[in-house]
Amino acid sequence: MTREAWIRIIPFAVFMAFIGLQQGLQWLAEKGSLGLNEQQLLYLYPLKALLVFGLLLYFWRGYSELNFCDFKKLSHTLGSVLLGLLVFVLWINMDWDFATFGENKGFDPFLNENTAIRNVLIFFRFFGAALVVPIMEELFWRSFLLRYIINSDFMSVRVGTYTLFSFLVGSGLFGLEHTLVLAGIMAGIAYSLLLYWTKSIYQCVLSHAVTNFVLGIYVLQTGYWQFW
Repeated sequence: MTREAWIRIIPFAVFMAFIGLQQGLQWLAEKGSLGLNEQQLLYLYPLKALLVFGLLLYFWRGYSELNFCDFKKLSHTLGSVLLGLLVFVLWINMDWDFATFGENKGFDPFLNENTAIRNVLIFFRFFGAALVVPIMEELFWRSFLLRYIINSDFMSVRVGTYTLFSFLVGSGLFGLEHTLVLAGIMAGIAYSLLLYWTKSIYQCVLSHAVTNFVLGIYVLQTGYWQFW
């Protein structure tokens, strides 16, 4: 693997490692083998978000595909926002039992009775979900993996290059990353199609961020923590 590959893999890998760690700690806590409760485990998320954000900043100069000029094309930017809203609407209506892998208890900041700490936890959840995750995931899935499937020398492949195989594999694996598998596949398809249209990773980041930000507002309003 080249440095260009690793700087797109490492933030994603660290994020996923934290998910595995949290699931392991939750299992131990439920078995009574760990002196932690659900409220204390909430603090893992701010740590995860800050660490991954720090890695993204450290590697930032290597992300040549991130170009703010991409937002100048208003039709693409408006389309990204609308697609993000559409993915949100579909996501909250695709939580079918048969399409769910495992159990997701979600992130419930109200497990903490301290108002100040609870607000900090909510802030970091939005910070992670609407900023860190969209950048980290789009760099890994839409910039690195889709191109790597086409050619191991992925930097030689233009961003937004389409092949049926990379499209299907990328969308499928993106779905398997999520508890709501079919919803994840739907989102993977949507963001990939946006990439093929705009040829822009930043437009995918924007769309992904809109989905996650609106989803966060919805969760806070409804208390459907399983979506968090």
